[in-house]
Amino acid sequence: MSFQDKDIQCSECKTSFTFTAKEQEFFASKGYTNEPKRCPACRQTRKADGGDRQGPRKMVAAVCAECGQATEVPFQPREDRPVYCITCYAKTKLGKSR
Repeated sequence: MSFQDKDIQCSECKTSFTFTAKEQEFFASKGYTNEPKRCPACRQTRKADGGDRQGPRKMVAAVCAECGQATEVPFQPREDRPVYCITCYAKTKLGKSR
């Protein structure tokens, strides 16, 4: 299959970038079926940010159900489910896997 350079508009910064024939060949060899939506600079920025679109996770204050220590979790705790600090969570997780 022969590939030709394509101009694509970045979905992030709206600038035009070239999706080269060599890049297209690489994408095809990896089995990728979609063209890139972002220019190389925006892809690099997104990769450096860990791919998170909304910024850093919002942490919610909670109290560990096991040891009573104040902790933070990345979800809204529910009253019908226990919340654990990282130490107690690890102990609980280890206990269940045995």
